[in-house]
Amino acid sequence: MTSTRERGGPGGDDPLEDFERREVEVAGVRKRVYVSGDGPAVVLMPEMPGISPDVARFARWIREAGLSVYVPSLFGVDGARPLAGAAETVVRRACVSAEFRAFAGGGTSPVAGWLRGLARVAHAERGGPGVGAVGLCFTGNFALSMALEPTVVAPVVNHPSLPLDDPAGLELGEEDAAAVAGRVRRDGLKVLAYRFEDDRWCTGQRFAAYRALLGDAFDGRVLPSGVANPDPPPFFREVVGCAHSVVTAHLVDVAGHPTVRARDEILAFLTERLLPGAG
Repeated sequence: MTSTRERGGPGGDDPLEDFERREVEVAGVRKRVYVSGDGPAVVLMPEMPGISPDVARFARWIREAGLSVYVPSLFGVDGARPLAGAAETVVRRACVSAEFRAFAGGGTSPVAGWLRGLARVAHAERGGPGVGAVGLCFTGNFALSMALEPTVVAPVVNHPSLPLDDPAGLELGEEDAAAVAGRVRRDGLKVLAYRFEDDRWCTGQRFAAYRALLGDAFDGRVLPSGVANPDPPPFFREVVGCAHSVVTAHLVDVAGHPTVRARDEILAFLTERLLPGAG
C-alpha cells in the first residue's frame, strides 16, 4: 500500500486528482462527492476540518482493498492540510449550521438523512450486499445514524466527538436510537468503533453509552494514547490537543504499528461484509 504516500507530498495539500468529482443530489440538496474504485461502496465521511490528505489516504486504502469509496464534502476546503486556523472558520461554522447538531439535546443531525440517501445512490451504482459507512470525529456517529438505512451493513464509528458538550452523549434522537437498536436485534448488525484511551473528545463514557444501547453488537476498541503519531498536522496538534484520530492524523504508517493494525481491522470488517467469499 505504498501508492497512498505519493500523493500530495508530506505536509502538503492533496489535489485529489485520482477521484471523480461529482455533484450528488438527495432530496433536492446537492453536495460534492469524491468517488473512486470498483466493487461495493463505502461512504467515508471526513473529520474536521475537512477532506484532509490523511482522510484521502484512508479513502485510497479502502479502494486498494477492492471496494469503491464515496467521500462527501461536508465542510472545509477539499484536500487542504489541516491548519490551526480552521478552528475559527470551519469548526465554528459547522457548530452553528442547521445540518449538524453539535451539542447535547439536539438529537440526530439532519445531514444524516442526506448521507443515508447517498448510501442508497452508492448501492444502486455499485451493487453488492450493501454499503459500508465510516465516520470520523465530527462525523463519527453519523455511521451509526446511517444504519437506519437498510443498505448500510458495515458501520464503523471512529472517535465520535458529538455532542461536544456531553461526554456520554450519542448525537441520536430517542426514536432513532431505538430504531438502530431494533435493527441490531433484527438484522444482527455489528458496529465497529475506535478511540484512544485518553481522548478528551471521545471518552470512555461515550463508548459505555454505545454499549448500553447496542450490547454485544458494539465492538469498541481502545488504543493507548502513547502510540499516537506525535507530530500530527497543526489542527490536531494545536486545536485537538490529544491523541484522537486513530486511522488518519494520528496514524503511524509503519508495518505492525497499533494504528496500522486498527486500519487493517477496519478494512477487514468492511471487506468481510461487502465482499463475502473474497478471502
